[in-house]
Amino acid sequence: MRVPVLILRTDGTNCDVETAYAFELVGAEPHLVHVNELRRREVRLTDYRLLVIPGGFTYGDDVAAGKILAVELTSFLREEIEEFLAKGGLVLGICNGFQVLVRTGLLPFGKLGEVQAVLMPNAKGRFECRWVRLRVEKSPSVFTRGMEGQVVEWQAAHGEGCFYTNAEQLKTIEEQGLVAFRYVDAEGRPTQEYPDNPNGSLNAIAGLSDPTGRILGVMPHPERFVLPTQHPNWRRKKIPPAGLFIFQNAVRAAGG
Repeated sequence: MRVPVLILRTDGTNCDVETAYAFELVGAEPHLVHVNELRRREVRLTDYRLLVIPGGFTYGDDVAAGKILAVELTSFLREEIEEFLAKGGLVLGICNGFQVLVRTGLLPFGKLGEVQAVLMPNAKGRFECRWVRLRVEKSPSVFTRGMEGQVVEWQAAHGEGCFYTNAEQLKTIEEQGLVAFRYVDAEGRPTQEYPDNPNGSLNAIAGLSDPTGRILGVMPHPERFVLPTQHPNWRRKKIPPAGLFIFQNAVRAAGG
């Protein structure tokens, strides 16, 4: 039986179809579900093994990126999310989805309703769309198993991707090994320098795991590199599709 994946949609979501395609490639069964279907109980989150919040600009990123959807989730679907997590469900947030997970409190520490960090407007004050290098860090994440230490190239496309928190929370994140991805330079070293770090994130943080390893958020887009021809230099370089492992690992961890 194929692993059922709920890909959450709402006004402004625009990476849902690409994300569904990535899961189809690895043998999962993705379903595009509008948040109102969950609110009306027409669809139950607990019938799925994976919750995915894809990229986009939910509700036009009014107030702040991801905030309105985060309020919906914590206000109207809190009990269902808690039940889903208690049953071992996995959660993946990509770009806007990462912003949502941070604003729900599910990242970095898995505390729903307790916001401990933020993804601020990019340091350059503008939307960034470029391919970036990421180093896969050693973390609890089930999504990155077997890839620790590897450098991959994904596309970043965001206006509010600068990870920020206070010194105490940042220290805890590092001590608990919750950084799943960092922006790196051409030598594979974490960097604060633009454009390798496109947004100025503290400690070059590009993605985070929660302490259980079952929740992951990342700013760049793995679903945009699941076929070799999606890389801009595919004619000159034979580069394996470096986003595919996220979806493969997700399905394996979900029991597929």
